[in-house]
Amino acid sequence: MSIYLDNHATTRIDPAVIDVMVRMMETNYANPGSTTHEAGRLVSGLVADATQSIASHFHADPDEIIVTSGATESNNLALFGVAMHPKQTRRRIVSAVTEHRAILDPLVQLEKHGFEVIRLPVFPNQHPFAGGIDLSLAAESINEDTAIVSIMLANNEIGTIQPLAELAKLCQRWGVPLHTDATQAAGRMPMDVQAMGVDLLSFSSHKFYGPKGIGGLFVRQSPAAVRIQAQIVGGGQQFNLRSGTLNSVGIVGMAKALEVVESNLLAEMPQQAYLRNLLWELLNERIDGLILNGPVWNAMAPRESTRLVNNLNVCFPKVEGQSLMLEVPDLAVSSGSACTSVEPHPSHVLRGIGLSEDQARASLRFGIGRFNTEAEIRKTAEWIGKAHAKLAAFAA
Repeated sequence: MSIYLDNHATTRIDPAVIDVMVRMMETNYANPGSTTHEAGRLVSGLVADATQSIASHFHADPDEIIVTSGATESNNLALFGVAMHPKQTRRRIVSAVTEHRAILDPLVQLEKHGFEVIRLPVFPNQHPFAGGIDLSLAAESINEDTAIVSIMLANNEIGTIQPLAELAKLCQRWGVPLHTDATQAAGRMPMDVQAMGVDLLSFSSHKFYGPKGIGGLFVRQSPAAVRIQAQIVGGGQQFNLRSGTLNSVGIVGMAKALEVVESNLLAEMPQQAYLRNLLWELLNERIDGLILNGPVWNAMAPRESTRLVNNLNVCFPKVEGQSLMLEVPDLAVSSGSACTSVEPHPSHVLRGIGLSEDQARASLRFGIGRFNTEAEIRKTAEWIGKAHAKLAAFAA
């Protein structure tokens, strides 16, 4: 028996998504740009319908969606596209210390181009809003020289949900575009770019039970269009903002994945919150001295909490997280972001909320998903409890 609880890293493709993608590959494989023949026009129409469906999920217009290879490309397009636009004269960028590397690494490159990057600290782990930005500090950092603000909607390690609607108001005072990396939030909470007030939003299909290698960037066009500079040229597709043959199979698959999300989200959120809460309770029954990494949640109203309903990040006493994972080989969890798992350094997110290096190394991230069951959660707690007891005995 194996159990997969690493749904922040990626998710299993939903069977309904596989079905529509297989049909596309078998029968509708023409290039959507080949509109000189019926086969190409048919696929072009399917892509247009899928784009409309994707846009509707985010309460956006179809011409505000740029399809990319995933959130990393979307983040790069947003940051470099805005900052390096020929008419861009502002030289400050505001972000946070707990952003994903797909944000932090481009910021380093932009610093080399002469931009001033402000990395906001976040509330520490003992704070009720651990991992959240302080809006008063954000207000002090955003000014007439700010080119873009980029704050992720939900953190990929500790699940903190940031107050984007309030942040958007601060940005609007100075006419600053607000970008959010919504990679972890899309498919796990309602998405409405109008209510959030964001100007750019990145997302990736494989986080919400769709295929890998496909994602998108919302770029606001109304009431005022956000100006971005293309980073991939050659072909003129997608309004000349992202050239290249459209991944029609991936686009249709991503649209189907979001359609399934629409049908299931209101039922999935409380179910995943229940499983997350159960896992936390069962682990506490078996292990003394656990520390919850990230904000606490409202068990009675998960949609009102400041944490993703499927996220649990735990610091274990006396035992390193990597050792626990090795002791339970049939359990798929992680010690941090999948994009940084090859690095020897402890999580910058956990360090950013004040954990020591030892505490960060002693932590594991659990990501509950659509296909997880209560039996799997109970078995996980049993496995982890036994493994911790064994390893802690050696450490004593």
